[in-house]
Amino acid sequence: MDWAVTVVAVVGVVAGLAAGLLVARYVAGRQTAGGSGRAGSRWRRGRLVIAEEQQAGLGRRAIDSLRAGVVVLDAQDEPVLVNPAARAMGLLRTGARPGSVAAHPLVRTLAGQVRRTGVRREIELDLPRGRDNAAENPLGVHLRAMGLGGGHVAVEATDVTESHRLARVRRDFVANVSHELKTPIGALQLLAEALLDATEPAGEGQPDLSEDLVAARRFAERIQHESTRLGRLVQELLELTRLQGAEPQPAPEPVAMDWVISEVVDRTRTSATARRVDVVVDGERGLTAYGSDTQLATAVANLVENAINYSGEDTTVRITATGGDDHVEVAVTDQGIGIAPTDVERIFERFYRADQARSRSTGGTGLGLAIVKHIASNHGGRVDVSSTLGGGSTFTLRLPARPPDDLLATLVSGGIESGPAELRQA
Repeated sequence: MDWAVTVVAVVGVVAGLAAGLLVARYVAGRQTAGGSGRAGSRWRRGRLVIAEEQQAGLGRRAIDSLRAGVVVLDAQDEPVLVNPAARAMGLLRTGARPGSVAAHPLVRTLAGQVRRTGVRREIELDLPRGRDNAAENPLGVHLRAMGLGGGHVAVEATDVTESHRLARVRRDFVANVSHELKTPIGALQLLAEALLDATEPAGEGQPDLSEDLVAARRFAERIQHESTRLGRLVQELLELTRLQGAEPQPAPEPVAMDWVISEVVDRTRTSATARRVDVVVDGERGLTAYGSDTQLATAVANLVENAINYSGEDTTVRITATGGDDHVEVAVTDQGIGIAPTDVERIFERFYRADQARSRSTGGTGLGLAIVKHIASNHGGRVDVSSTLGGGSTFTLRLPARPPDDLLATLVSGGIESGPAELRQA
């Protein structure tokens, strides 16, 4: 990634500065080894000052040449170092005092979080342009902040506008195609149902269906099955597109996990009964997570349905909820076929199936776990898996138990704007 290259470049510059200073001190000492007294000492100090100034100028020129923006803030959030790329991205504002400059509110918020937690922070988002935040083509930035000691924080900004634009184009294409497919798929399902009704036997005492009608009925059942699967695929594509940013995410609210688990048990009761799988609920009650109740129910339901589909008859799927001060965990454990170690790292990819034959027989789309991953990520959580081939699997959904610290709240009045000429050239 660009930010990784930038970090390597900055580290190399710092290492070069240090090596240069050591060499300068060594050379100065060797050249004045024969000198003594006050005059020799002044000469050595003068050479060291010149070497340090040259190395400092070289380091500053190296930082100024980077394509990534670099902003260093002191303990009072005053910018003490800003390179031209950061100015071009609009990460500076006119300060409170005449002629002064200040960092973008988002940069200051990110730096404050690093000082409070001592942990490096990263965020990638689109910043609106213009003073009224109404300009088209928002600026996509990847921000990475880390502490330097003494209250100083360095914030690196990488321009990812083009990759965000391409991602939006892809999401829009998938959403538009999916919407267009919904109507013919619905019509196909209705026609298949009508054909099944037309070929249904009249009842006892009636003559058996002809060979042609039997074949037509068999084909109609297959059409109905495949159209239902296709409809589910389109619906999950639309859901995944929404989760990937096609629509704004709802504001996080407290969600009762008891309700989520109860809703999931109701949704999966029919499929569990059909496969003779018992769904058992245990763990703590009265837990609360923060996010969207419908999305959390969808995530847990996808995990439970996946566990049911990959379990044998007369087995148990267990839903266990546990809580802590900061997080709530929901674990779904099955007694199914398990996952091979080579597949564990890929099962959350879209359309990836560890068992192709099982997925076709159960009508799986290969999108369920990808949806779970995006829901967990959008909620500031994660999903983990532990599995033994032939010994079952456990998927654990980890969710925040406290309101998230939302950086995006600073964007209400913090868009990217074109400042005055003296600010851009400062």
